[in-house]
Amino acid sequence: MAPDADAGKSIKRDDPFAPLTSEQLAVGDGHDIHVESVGRLGGIPAIYLHGGPGSGCQADHRRLFDPERFHAVLFDQRGAGRSRPKGSRQANTLPHLIADMEMIRQRFGFERWMVVGGSWGATLALAYAQAHPARVSGLVLRATFLGTMQEIETGFLGTLPRLYPGLYNDFVSVLPEDERAQPIRSYFRRILDANPDVNIPAARAWGETERILSEHTPNRTRLDLTALNSSRAVPATPFMEAHYFSHDSFMRPNQLLNEAGRLAGIPGIVVQGRYDLLCPPAISHALAAAWREAEIRFVEGAGHSLYDPGVRNAVMKAIADLASRIEK
Repeated sequence: MAPDADAGKSIKRDDPFAPLTSEQLAVGDGHDIHVESVGRLGGIPAIYLHGGPGSGCQADHRRLFDPERFHAVLFDQRGAGRSRPKGSRQANTLPHLIADMEMIRQRFGFERWMVVGGSWGATLALAYAQAHPARVSGLVLRATFLGTMQEIETGFLGTLPRLYPGLYNDFVSVLPEDERAQPIRSYFRRILDANPDVNIPAARAWGETERILSEHTPNRTRLDLTALNSSRAVPATPFMEAHYFSHDSFMRPNQLLNEAGRLAGIPGIVVQGRYDLLCPPAISHALAAAWREAEIRFVEGAGHSLYDPGVRNAVMKAIADLASRIEK
């Protein structure tokens, strides 16, 4: 279905993956979110949800969708990417993001759409689908994350010391000794502290540790402790993650598994890296056990990242295959 006539500024395209439309959409609470659409008018409606929270969409994400087949929407969530105010955590919760998605869907005039997301994007995709199941034609998830503190603690306090003991020692050493009993909570408090002398080294250490865990073959496996106070810009993602995760992702305990029954009738494909250290296969398995329409597709020799070998291609194939089911 075509978007409203004023749904974004049309852009002349020589590149088939260049945006059809691009705009800053006012969603309330002082937030303007960056929204763009790609593909063709009348194509299969779809929306892409970036990870983090806080990372923002990238130009390559447009290329996950066949431009001859889809009319796909990508947007930077509140405070992320090109949305404004950049990094703002005010009026920035999971229910706010779900409401923003509904505003976008209505703006484009889509009755239903395929929802695609990885990691935190998978969390948001599941939460949206459970809140608005009649608006979802299908789900493609990568690296399923259910938004729980247990998953975060398993990754940083369980997997990390087993596989990267030196990195774990670096990670904990950033904290004062009297804050090491609950390192995850301590990190979140420090990252959200107003003092840059406190939040900058914590945010750098958190972000770099997470990056290493996200790659199957990282280029380094230790923190550069001398660089944590560098003057270069700090990415927004650690701050947004600390905001969301310290509030249990603004969800009820085990919400996404407990309410998986609301996904009944929605077809789904879950792309899972076999060696994902942040979102391990057990999470996708638990979700599929509660959501019978879900198919898990493993990528052997891959971890968490979309750009680990084979993952991106698997996501593109899952999107195409699910579209064929929807068309039937």
